[in-house]
Amino acid sequence: MCGIFGIIFNENREDLGQILLQAGRRLTYRGYDSVGMAVFGNDFIRLEKDVGEIEEVNRKFDFETFKGYKGIIQLRWATFGAPSKENSQPHFDCSRNMVGAHNGNIVNTKELIQGFSEKGHVFLGENDGEVVVHVVEDCYKEMCDMNLAIQKAGDILKGDYAYAITVKESGKMYCVKKFSSLYLGVGEGFVCCSSDLPSIIPLTKNIVPLYDGEYVEFSSDDFRIRKLTSGEEVTRHPKKYDLDIEQAQKGEFPHFMLKEIHEQPEKAQALINFFGESSHASEFCNALSQESKVYLTGSGTSYNACVLGSYYLNKIAGVEAIPVIAGSFRELLGHADLRKDAYILVSQSGETKEVINVLNLLKEKQAEKIFAIVNVLGSSLQLRVDKYLPLLSNIEISVPATKTFTNQVILFLYLAMELSKLKNMPTHGLEQGIKKIPSLIQETLEMTSGKCRKIAKELAESKYLYYLGYGINYGACLEAALKMKEITYIPCEGMYSSEFKHGPLAIIEKSDWVLFISTIEDSYMTLSHINEISCRGGKICTIAPPEDSLGANSDEYIELPTADYFLSPLLAVIVSQQIAYFVSQEKGINPDQPRNISKTLTVD
Repeated sequence: MCGIFGIIFNENREDLGQILLQAGRRLTYRGYDSVGMAVFGNDFIRLEKDVGEIEEVNRKFDFETFKGYKGIIQLRWATFGAPSKENSQPHFDCSRNMVGAHNGNIVNTKELIQGFSEKGHVFLGENDGEVVVHVVEDCYKEMCDMNLAIQKAGDILKGDYAYAITVKESGKMYCVKKFSSLYLGVGEGFVCCSSDLPSIIPLTKNIVPLYDGEYVEFSSDDFRIRKLTSGEEVTRHPKKYDLDIEQAQKGEFPHFMLKEIHEQPEKAQALINFFGESSHASEFCNALSQESKVYLTGSGTSYNACVLGSYYLNKIAGVEAIPVIAGSFRELLGHADLRKDAYILVSQSGETKEVINVLNLLKEKQAEKIFAIVNVLGSSLQLRVDKYLPLLSNIEISVPATKTFTNQVILFLYLAMELSKLKNMPTHGLEQGIKKIPSLIQETLEMTSGKCRKIAKELAESKYLYYLGYGINYGACLEAALKMKEITYIPCEGMYSSEFKHGPLAIIEKSDWVLFISTIEDSYMTLSHINEISCRGGKICTIAPPEDSLGANSDEYIELPTADYFLSPLLAVIVSQQIAYFVSQEKGINPDQPRNISKTLTVD
């Protein structure tokens, strides 16, 4: 999500625009909706930007002809502020003397725009990248020192972000890293910074890794790393990275899907930070607080998150939450009076056709309370609803959803907790439980990977598979089965476990595998349903917290790191993502591009 690249040379370069453009092209895999470039000569700044693909914007402004000795290119993926020329980056400050661009989310953007507007700052858009520049500008006017200004801005800007910024007359550039990717490259006669390695590697393989809470002051031939909180210098030398472009994009992982699975702790943490630092979440909850009935709708993975979310809202907050597949919404409810209830529409892309159809129906029926959960801000869904919450998952390159599902579930869990507090109901220790989710996901990945690889070898030979779960585990089973189907091409059905005996049990033959997801609280029912299969020769793999009886009745048992009733279904999905991935590898299938499906479906 977003990509920035900044560079300073020791002389004016006729090819500066070409270098920046190539760097931008190498960041397009991160996802974006607009492009901008700023270059600096001895006595000028040229900044051009607009919405569109990089080649389209390049044709408009002819970036390749831009000249100068330093510059910044940014590819923006909308978070705060819809895709527009005004919200595109880089941004000027008020005096057009400072230019900056960022990656990530400044979660107190709304409050900062209001506060700094009252101080006289003029905002041209509503983008958080513009907020960064104005905050640094204001601090610089007060402190008259860029290092002190950046340190003070670090106290003001809330969220997870990285940015690059420079002043017109200065031979220096500054870049800041706070829980968002950023690297420094050191070459012959230049130093550069970037959100990711693919834009640096073709220029230099001498890379300085940067750590969270650090910033860098650099010129064409020198750099100084400092701590953001104190300004204390940190000594760190460049290391040589022998990577090609594709390796640089995927890092240590062979596929984007596996990379995105392992990004889930970080993206979960970004969303949880957002809850505490932004007013968006509380406003969303307050708007829902008087509702006794709410419909949750989505397609595919988003629907599966709605199913799990319905259990959270019902069990924790006492809200009658009804999940409805988006494609069936009109058929089931089109005849009803839809004005009085609330609706939460869930879509990773914000463009899913069936979900947009639901939105159109609700508008037609004059529904008054339409909410959305989206990953792509500036999408059709986000722009047309009353209130929305962002997933903050960044772009998913792999077609199968992983981190977006996880953050959808975390959002529903948070909503349920906050609504229960507003109703003076018990929160079941979720204040602390939600904070633990990122570390629990990381622990799940580390402790279950080996067993997932092992069971994948067995499952790869299956003609069909089932994921079964009782109660709150049902939504997790739907998502686990979807992942298996998507990337292994093995027919796999997610079912409510008590329904299995009402027909599908007839399919089971000796040595057929069935996978169960269970909580401790549901283990009595799970054991009964396991025995219906095992007594007929079926083989059982159970994903659950440690429990002796479940373990004794399973052929394979994959333990989860917590017995928390509300968290273990989510962690079970993390396990199922790994299982599906490893089965795809056993079958020689590329999980990033499964046949016949695409990431964003805009047809009925």
